[in-house]
Amino acid sequence: MEQNNKECKSVVDGFQAPIKKAIQFSPPLYRQRYNFVKDLVDKHKPRKVADLGCGNALLIRTLKCHSCIELLVGVDINKNKIGSQRIEHLDPTDLADFPQVVFGYLSPAMIVISTPNVEFNPLFPAVTLRDSDHKFEWNRKQFQTWASDVANLYNYSVEFTGVGEPPAGAENVGYCTQIGVFRKIGAKATESCLAGQQEEYVYKIVYTISYPSLQQKEVRKYALVNEVYRQVQNLRRGYAVSLKILQDDENERLKDSGLIKFSGPVFTELEKSNIEKSPKPFSYGNKFYVPLERLFAYPKVNRLCDNVDMMRALIADTMQLNRDGSAVKVDLHDDND
Repeated sequence: MEQNNKECKSVVDGFQAPIKKAIQFSPPLYRQRYNFVKDLVDKHKPRKVADLGCGNALLIRTLKCHSCIELLVGVDINKNKIGSQRIEHLDPTDLADFPQVVFGYLSPAMIVISTPNVEFNPLFPAVTLRDSDHKFEWNRKQFQTWASDVANLYNYSVEFTGVGEPPAGAENVGYCTQIGVFRKIGAKATESCLAGQQEEYVYKIVYTISYPSLQQKEVRKYALVNEVYRQVQNLRRGYAVSLKILQDDENERLKDSGLIKFSGPVFTELEKSNIEKSPKPFSYGNKFYVPLERLFAYPKVNRLCDNVDMMRALIADTMQLNRDGSAVKVDLHDDND
């Protein structure tokens, strides 16, 4: 997390005084929430995911490349106020009905609820509620009490965590966004009625998108080959550039460690760790090699195949591999670089 160097000012009795520095999160807080859900999907591989309070559907678009998911559904309470509707946007009556609908009627295997932690708010300049549409915001005890009561009532377990770490010296306030992860106990979670009993809904369908299913081998193969090719070319270009700019000792150290950084996607800490632990690309003569294990460590590749052997089988007739089939092989230099 980073803090902005500019201090916010307020005017009290005609005098201007500094309040506090504005807090900025890196990655942004919304992206940390999405990455949290994405990591859960990577781990548990659900077939169906519903985003209640989907806003602009960015989370849904983030999850659509997961091959395990067959159905993605987004629901929001106000299509004209697309943004970030969550539990704290509900009126008291709707909040009272929320557990019965989600935990009782839908009864999925896992439920993830995120909500602002009001104890963090004093660290923001002139903030009482995070959003003008919020009906309330809970401290950690209030949220955990509500969540534990709901979990006990509907036969779920619940674990508490969050995203958005506080700055040094303010650790006692907890995460900026608090999260509860609920898991169904005992009886198998019911199949979501979202795909079945549409005549009972009061929801209005705004739009529907049908993607080619990644469950189909040829569709998955096409997506995988394109993603592998993209990653290989990104790595090749970065490696070729590094050969030209590595001159001082520090750059040599970075080259040896494989940590030279170029512009690209933002990875979670777990994703970065998995990539850095995997075998590094290398060159021999005018050829550039990317180990399949390295490619498999990249999130989008990992989600398209179950293991390295499956990846090898899907790309073998399209991409050139080295003799033992352990790496993709391409020319180190390209006339278009």
